[in-house]
Amino acid sequence: MENYFLNKKIGIIGGGQLGQMMLLEAKKMGFYAVVLDPSENCPCHSICDEHIVASFDDEAAFQLLAEKTDVITYEFEHINAKALENLESKGYKVYPTAASLEVIQDKLTQKEAMKKAELPVPDFMVINGKDDMSKAGDAYGYPYMLKARTGGYDGKGNAVVRSYEDIDNAYKELGGGEIRLMAEKMIDFKMETSILACRSLNGDIAVYPVGDNKHIDSILHETSVPANIPEKAAKTAMAVASKVMEVFDGIGMFCVEMFVTKDNGILVNEVAPRPHNSGHYTIEGCITSQFENHIRAIVGLPLGDTSLICPTVMINLLGEEGYTGDTVVEGLDKAMALKGVTLHIYGKAQTKPKRKMGHITVTANSVSKAKAIAEEAYKYIKIKA
Repeated sequence: MENYFLNKKIGIIGGGQLGQMMLLEAKKMGFYAVVLDPSENCPCHSICDEHIVASFDDEAAFQLLAEKTDVITYEFEHINAKALENLESKGYKVYPTAASLEVIQDKLTQKEAMKKAELPVPDFMVINGKDDMSKAGDAYGYPYMLKARTGGYDGKGNAVVRSYEDIDNAYKELGGGEIRLMAEKMIDFKMETSILACRSLNGDIAVYPVGDNKHIDSILHETSVPANIPEKAAKTAMAVASKVMEVFDGIGMFCVEMFVTKDNGILVNEVAPRPHNSGHYTIEGCITSQFENHIRAIVGLPLGDTSLICPTVMINLLGEEGYTGDTVVEGLDKAMALKGVTLHIYGKAQTKPKRKMGHITVTANSVSKAKAIAEEAYKYIKIKA
């Protein structure tokens, strides 16, 4: 295992809220941080040591970031894996590795790798043209899920094929043959969950508790921990997440999104090679947050304790409908007067409908109590222009 010590330099590709929260933990440990992001006033700008203002496609900027730092990480997966691979070939350190990123970026190769490793995944198939969509309907029945193999997030890049007659519309919605597609059997799930797992340079793996995720319009709305599922199902989910880290040779934080089926079985939906929105609860809810463990992992420090301190609920704060422009946050005084509330506002200068602008975390002696307080605080906070 390689050891990095205080005052080493960390490069972060992406200056959004995930990068910001990584950065805050890196600074606590004394690391120098350089951020690459095209926005001059991104959330990381005011707290990083250096900011390279450049496009995520700018390979010269990637090279500059590598030259200025000892290790590079990233806050989102839709970046040029080949450019990272090129840096690695020159001896620069990138975690998670370019090889793991390249497999995960393509949802088809991601699923194929997990199926090969005998991890539980929904049935899936490649879609090479519209004719394959009727074959998917024959195999899985209707409805089934059509997915763009790359680039999707928060429900973007997905289309539900509800019937044979719906094939044309769904195909056109996802590019009409211009992008690569796959199909998946629709799962009648009891719960959507995610497991945060972290793997260090020496192969140690730390797994966080199981969270219950609620989505609105395919965007995560609420995560509550611990999830209300049988202990056997929770242990299975955590074991699956641990194996995922080994399958992808992951270094740093990964999020493994899963379905809990009606019979309490576990199926892996997707994997994200980075800290994740559903893990924000770990900042107040766990002994060591996902962001601290990510930094620990990529610099070669021992992983921290992932134990839950107490029941915790996180609710996302999105830009209000009908507002686009300079950010104004209302209701802070009322929300923060409630017991157990911690408010995170990301510092994005511009708001727009459904943009992730912050989150609320509430800790309490039960999930139901934390949820009630979180929902009350949520009613007070409005992010407008």
